[in-house]
Amino acid sequence: MSTLRVVVWSTGTLGRHAIAGIDRNPELELVGVWVSDPAKDGRDAGELAGLGRDLGVAASTDRDTVLATRPDCVVYCALTDDRVLEAIDDLVGLLNAGVDVVASGPVILLFPNPALPAEIWQRIEDAGRRGGATLHVNGIDPGWANDVLPLQLTSLSQRIDLLRVAEIADYSTYYQPMTMRDMFGFGQPVDAEVLLWKPGVLSMAWGPVVRQLAAGLGLTLDEPLVETVDRRPAEQDVSTVSVEIEAGTMAAVRFEVIGTVDGEPRVVLEHVTRTHPDQVPEWPSPLQGDGCYRIEVVGEPMMNLELTHHGEHGDHNVSGMIITAQRLVNAVPAVVAARPGHVTALELPLVAGHGTVARS
Repeated sequence: MSTLRVVVWSTGTLGRHAIAGIDRNPELELVGVWVSDPAKDGRDAGELAGLGRDLGVAASTDRDTVLATRPDCVVYCALTDDRVLEAIDDLVGLLNAGVDVVASGPVILLFPNPALPAEIWQRIEDAGRRGGATLHVNGIDPGWANDVLPLQLTSLSQRIDLLRVAEIADYSTYYQPMTMRDMFGFGQPVDAEVLLWKPGVLSMAWGPVVRQLAAGLGLTLDEPLVETVDRRPAEQDVSTVSVEIEAGTMAAVRFEVIGTVDGEPRVVLEHVTRTHPDQVPEWPSPLQGDGCYRIEVVGEPMMNLELTHHGEHGDHNVSGMIITAQRLVNAVPAVVAARPGHVTALELPLVAGHGTVARS
């Protein structure tokens, strides 16, 4: 296999780990880095990724300069939570330029769904066809931990009554101030009207997970998906890396996006998010550590699977960024080989950590 030329799009919390992952993989070559911050323009990718050494690749704020490096694929790591349509414009532009893309967002693009107008999906397919390029959106959650992993587990099932996939985590060391305060509402009044808890938004963000699981199981879901939200206040002041949370303001949330068939829940996506491990002890907690992904298959046989992770030199939120980035980086060869247009995890072959085994 020839070396694939890769560009990393954005060098924030996620992109810096993507740079490190590409640098470690002998089958991939980092040829460019796009940045939005003028202060990063011209700086070496190794410096921006915190590697302690230069990689000989200068970051640029100029799109045309970056694409002039002739990448085979872009690893798109830009934050998209508050700029969904702008991000879709970015992705369509890359496809039109003939560049394959693996992206962490917008998560609404994880799986085709009615939360986006058909015109947008057609625009993506048309761009892929014109450029002969492929788009794949994935990560860990939404992504591998609640699409590929649970579907692999269900391959052992004789009968499935309910499939539940969950993230259970302490977000106190998760550094995304906008997401934590403006999207989730941590540190705001418990009944504050923030984006995620408006009706239909959870179905836009995590609904694609439920729909992809249903497609993998051959289910036709009732419409619309069902949402539940339970927000809880802090019993005492809590300090996190992203936001200060005063007693009485929102500090924890548990939500579900439920896919039903004939009114019966069949596929459930659940999140239990705390900002301190002692909060709401009656809610599910990881069996070990500060965070996990949990899969429960109710049926014959009954199965439970819990995935935990922890950074070698950091906590589970650090490793959460690493595994998200690596799901994208390791998928590059499969996406480059895939048909043009939008492809889902159901369409890709097995993606493994090829080329990542430590070299002496």
